Order: sequence, then structure tokens, then C-alpha cells
Amino acid sequence: MSVARTSRLLVDVHTHVYLPRYADLLRSRTNVPRILTNSSGEERLVILKDEPSGGRPVGPQYWDRGQKLSFMDKHGIDISLVSSANPWLDFLSPSSAESAAADLNQDLEEYCSSSPAVSSEASLRRLYGFGLLPLVPGVSSSAVLESVKQISSLPHLKGLILGTRGVGKGLDDPELNPVWDAVAQAGLVVFLHPHYGVDARAWGDVDNGHVLPLALGFPFETTVAATRMILSGVFDRHPNLRLLLAHSGGALPQLSSRLASCIAHDPVVASRLKHDARYYLGKIYYDAVSYGPEEMRFTSDVISRADSYVSSETARVAADCKVGAKRMMFGTDHPFFPPLSSTEMWKSVVENLNSIDTVQGWGQQEKDSVRGGNALELFGL
Repeated sequence: MSVARTSRLLVDVHTHVYLPRYADLLRSRTNVPRILTNSSGEERLVILKDEPSGGRPVGPQYWDRGQKLSFMDKHGIDISLVSSANPWLDFLSPSSAESAAADLNQDLEEYCSSSPAVSSEASLRRLYGFGLLPLVPGVSSSAVLESVKQISSLPHLKGLILGTRGVGKGLDDPELNPVWDAVAQAGLVVFLHPHYGVDARAWGDVDNGHVLPLALGFPFETTVAATRMILSGVFDRHPNLRLLLAHSGGALPQLSSRLASCIAHDPVVASRLKHDARYYLGKIYYDAVSYGPEEMRFTSDVISRADSYVSSETARVAADCKVGAKRMMFGTDHPFFPPLSSTEMWKSVVENLNSIDTVQGWGQQEKDSVRGGNALELFGL
């Protein structure tokens, strides 16, 4: 397959699956997270305490590979980087998490490796995946490192997905330093995805359904987790670590200059970092799940200027927004947010693709890169 052909592939880096083994585990539970059957005989997925409407309807689109491929075909998606969805293994004991991670990683490898080829002339398959680590409180470092080793040995797993809690203390926990080192050395991509949002009391007493937790809580959770990684020096200690942030990095791009200013006024925190905080935003990757061209352009601008901040001194160097496009990648968040009728296309696909096509300042090369070229390069496809 030629470079010109692969550069035009549409690649989805943010798409989830609840593998059958995982779905069965959730069905066996009586506490959240769980899959329950309501009085109407409908299965519903409940992943957060006090979740509105008794959770959300869940069906074969969450675990059936045929339906994943049908969704891809309907929307012209050539390749998907599939990840197990939240809450991953957070609710399990260390021993249960270790065995579940090993089994689910093997399941995902089979799910991907036996998927169809992109075309008769290609060695690429339609599906690749992000593995799981047994990151739960009390797990041994050796068990986590063994999972990293397993994932790196499975040819169709190109990275790993994790939430924001780490082994219970967050992703700035010094206990994770050996994990970051092992992941970086293995060349795996870390996909950071939220699950817990923020304190539900922030949403008040008015019933707004899932709107506030999903639209605001999830991105804020990502923002805090990624910022804690920056402040703790993770990217200084592990410069080869490749981090992909869900939902275009949450509010981190929008708040990066405010963050840098606050750091500059706190000498203790500032002394931990080799560079201005904005520099590190250019070392991170972002999905393009932001639904609007203005939001994508803003994120691209922030990434583009990041290399100007090579020290703690504020730089005033104009940057081309095309530079930032190199670190952004198309995503759909399938199977969440389905259309309201069977005849509709998925808004997450249509709106994000339309946004990529209408970002002011991006040429065809940048649009093709965000649609697929960047992902092919990042994941070594």
C-alpha cells in the first residue's frame, strides 16, 4: 500500500468495546459498576453511583465486533484503535485485576488480529487495540510491569488505556515511575480517559441528566490528571512517554497560560519543572473529539506554540496552527452517544469530520493527517 493511499485512510483513535468477558463480569455484579436488566427486560449499563435514569441502554453494539465493523463501514472508517471502556478494572481486588487484565488483553488481541484486512493489497487490519493494566490499590509493581510486557508482546495492541486514579493516588504518584519508564521503553501509547468526573454535588439539585457530568465533569477530570502529571515532572523524567488525551485534552489547552502564570508565582512548584508548563502541551497527543472547528483550531494553536516555551521564561513567538495539527487525531467515542433514529448518522462522526474539514488555516495535508495520517505514524501502522 502506497504512502499516498495510507495518508488518506480514516482512523478512529477513540472507540470503545466492552468485551464479552467484561460484559459478563459486569452482569454478575450487584453493585455499581454493573449491567442490570430492568423490569422491561432491557439491559442497562450503570457505571457511576447515582447515575441518572438508571444508567443507559446497552446492547450488542457494545461488544459485538460485527456491529463495530458495520458502524465503521457506514461512516467510511478504515481503521479503529479500540479500547476497553471505563471503569476498566478499578473495582476489582489486586488478584482479580491481574487475571482479568491478562485475559482481556488476550481477548482484545484476538478481537483485533482476526478482523478483516483494510484491503486485499494491505497488511493492515481494520482493528487494533489499547490493552489494560491492573492498576488498582494494593497491586504489586511486578504485576503491573508484567502487564506492560504482555501488551508489548501482542502485535495488534499498540498502547494501553488507563483512568486517572493510578493505584489510588493519581497519575503523579511516584509509585508509577517504573510503569512510565517501562511503557516508554516499550513504545506503547498511553490513552488517558476519564471516568469519575468531579464531585456530583457541583451539579446542584436540578435534574440535567448526563449533560453536566459528561460535557464538563469528564473533561475537567482529564484536565486535572494531565496537569498533575506535568507538575510532578513526569514528562521531564520520561521524555519519550507518549500520552494521548481524550476529548482534546479537556480544558487544559484553554487554561494553559493561566496555569503557567500560577506556576510562575509559586517558586516551589516552578523549581520542579525544566520548562514553562505550556511546553509540555506540545509533547502530548490529543484526539479531535471536540465537535467544533473553532475548538479544534484553538487546541491546534496552543500545541503549535508549545515549543516556543523551552524554558521557564515566557516566550512571545507566533506559531503556525498547522504545527499543532500533527498531534491531533480523529475519534468517535463509539458506541456512546448513538443517533436517536436508525436512519441518522452518528453526530460524533459527522460533527468531528465536518470540524476537521472547516478548521481555518488547515490545508488538505493537515486535514488528512488529523483524519488518519497522524494515527498511522503514532501507532507504527
